[in-house]
Amino acid sequence: MEPIVAIVLVLIGYALGSAKLINEGNEALVERLGRYHRKLKPGLNFIVPLVDSIVMEDTTREQILDIKPQNVITKDNVYLEVDGVVNWRIMSMEKSFYKIDDIQVSLTNLVMVELRANIADRTLTETISSRNQMNQSLLQVLNQVSSEWGVEILRVDIQSITPPESVQKSMAEQQAAQIKKQAAITAAEGEREAAIKRAEATKESIRILSDAITSKPETKEILKYLVAQEHLEASHRLGASTNAKVVFLNQGMSEGAIDQMIGDTVSTEANGNTSENGSV
Repeated sequence: MEPIVAIVLVLIGYALGSAKLINEGNEALVERLGRYHRKLKPGLNFIVPLVDSIVMEDTTREQILDIKPQNVITKDNVYLEVDGVVNWRIMSMEKSFYKIDDIQVSLTNLVMVELRANIADRTLTETISSRNQMNQSLLQVLNQVSSEWGVEILRVDIQSITPPESVQKSMAEQQAAQIKKQAAITAAEGEREAAIKRAEATKESIRILSDAITSKPETKEILKYLVAQEHLEASHRLGASTNAKVVFLNQGMSEGAIDQMIGDTVSTEANGNTSENGSV
């Protein structure tokens, strides 16, 4: 009876020793007598006790590598503090274990080296304005190297680029000056457009008055009335001012100016008509 019990206990121990449960999202590597034998998938697996051994179990899910702030220098000799995040995952468990000693340390060093090299080829302005371009460039370069380690780099995100405080102050002043310059240009363009519109309106008003004077003789009297009314309103505005002065308006000069304008207009129209009759 005792030998049977002993055999049963041995079988139970063998079964427990050979059964290996791998969680979903993980994979494990098995070595037999010191050499790679096979890879265990998620679920219940069996190995040979004392002969087989699990040397590695890791996740194949996406992982995040946090790159701590690094001091880098740009092409124009400006020191920056840069940090970022790298999303990656293991594509080949065998390569990630046998090709490289510590995959996370290796990835961190690789990202830091490539990040410094990438920024060293750019000026401060280029570095700040081309963050997305640098992300794509780093992603391409990192994948070329990490593929040999059985790792795929999914995303590279440069989170912050922090210049020194003195550089930040200079950049803020430059930006403020640029905004002020743009505002002045916009205001000048607005004044120019307004002046053009006023000139066009004046031109149109003169044309309408000229047409009215030549077509209707009584327009002269209406024009004199409008000029007199404008003089009266100007006198009221001057009187309302605290430092107003008395201004005497020469009505004769106004009438003479109107008569001259009408005469010039009529003369122009007459000359035009004579030219047309002569051509006929």
